[in-house]
Amino acid sequence: MKAVSQARYGTADVVTVEDIPEPVPAADEILVRVHAASLNGSDRENLVGRPFYARLGGLRRPRNPVPGSDVAGVVAAVGSAVTEFAPGEEVFGELAGYRGGLAEYVATPPRLLARKPPHLSFADAAAIPQAGCIALRATRGLRPGEQVLVNGAGGAGGAFVVGLAKHLGAVVTAVDRADKADHLLRVGADTTIAFEDEDWAGHRGRYDRVVDLVAHRSPHRVHAALRSEGTYLVVGGHTRVLLATLVAGPPIRWTTGKRVRVLVVPQSRADLETVTALVADGAVVPGADRLYALEEAPAAFARLAAGDHRGKIAITVA
Repeated sequence: MKAVSQARYGTADVVTVEDIPEPVPAADEILVRVHAASLNGSDRENLVGRPFYARLGGLRRPRNPVPGSDVAGVVAAVGSAVTEFAPGEEVFGELAGYRGGLAEYVATPPRLLARKPPHLSFADAAAIPQAGCIALRATRGLRPGEQVLVNGAGGAGGAFVVGLAKHLGAVVTAVDRADKADHLLRVGADTTIAFEDEDWAGHRGRYDRVVDLVAHRSPHRVHAALRSEGTYLVVGGHTRVLLATLVAGPPIRWTTGKRVRVLVVPQSRADLETVTALVADGAVVPGADRLYALEEAPAAFARLAAGDHRGKIAITVA
């Protein structure tokens, strides 16, 4: 079968398309014929091997050379212990281990997969899992009228965070490159900030919640942008910032009343079904960037690594 392969950590140049053996599902797995996959921030991290947690799947090189975690496709076969799904059913979801999806077939435990709504295309369904579940957790508890800032809003997951925050009644400021302003407004932002021109961390006491998808500022600096009892959530970013946030969060909470923490998002079918229902109801629209063929995966990774994408990059497989 055809599959994308990444033999080592590095730039998009290490990504190739090769013929590899078709997987055979274990007793507790299903075999999915992949129709579409999408790229996430985790795919960029797994490409370069940074931050530190990106190498949990292989210190020197990826143990599973096939990247891609978000897939949609059709069940081709089921293991002898699987009773929940049957061949021919359309499914989508996030793969355990965050790898293996950019191939014509993938064998995976079915616990993280859900049945695809019939009105969603495979590409649209593949765009939801990781980004949608992150956004669901990042916006949980927001109240109408609260001020929310989303840093890195023009990337793979930003449209979901912006859209869900707007759905909950928040006033949303989206931060990214100046050339992404139109995209940010289109997915629901009230205001945009070009990071080349303005530093949002200098907005003292302005935001009830900051969702930072590309953190590179010290937590001791960014919490000043929060209102009293505000929350700063780190979703992705530099290793030093993640570690600093883990250490600094408790004392900042004790001294200021503000919550500064790393947002942990466990893989969850329940979360996937919840956010997909919101997509189906039109509450949030996944920001779509470009659709690539499997053979064009190196170009898709190059666009992802350069940060040129506006929303989710999808790849058609079957």
